[in-house]
Amino acid sequence: MTLSSLPNLICILRIALAVPVVWALVHGHYGLTLVLFAIAAVSDGLDGYLAKRFDWTSETGKVLDPVADKLLLVSVFITLTLLGLVPLWLAVAVVLRDLVIGGGAAVYRWLFGPLEGHPTQPSKLNPVLQLAYVLAVVGNAATPAIPPALVVTLGAAVLVTTFVSGVDYVMIYVRKAVRVSQSRRLAA
Repeated sequence: MTLSSLPNLICILRIALAVPVVWALVHGHYGLTLVLFAIAAVSDGLDGYLAKRFDWTSETGKVLDPVADKLLLVSVFITLTLLGLVPLWLAVAVVLRDLVIGGGAAVYRWLFGPLEGHPTQPSKLNPVLQLAYVLAVVGNAATPAIPPALVVTLGAAVLVTTFVSGVDYVMIYVRKAVRVSQSRRLAA
């Protein structure tokens, strides 16, 4: 193992943290949930920083990082919703966005080939706000010291960035698909 594998190992740690985070939530251990989720949130930033700073990016990392993010956030949103701490409509929006983006990418690859691209600004902001919202919700469940207005504001911001980033990705897929279709017609 080399140091260049470190970002991928951190992603694997984040994937592994999903189970204890959900377990802690289900059993009402909100303090433990906060600690574990905060570790996962920091690991998300750390693996990205290391990969970019030292050019330790890899094809494996390009798959692991979004899988780790989605697994952790979707499982936590679903669990928080089942516990009555997050509104169902917000969890549906978060999960639906990920399904639309993942499904769109799969359809694009199937019909048009590899999908080259980078995360857009709204799609970078969305998980940051989701992380902050989850931390606020769980923090409020642990000790109701967090102002409810902050939780509501973060929830609204999550909804807006979820919608904007989802539409943004769909538009990117559509534009790329149109370009590929046009170039195929010209080549035929």
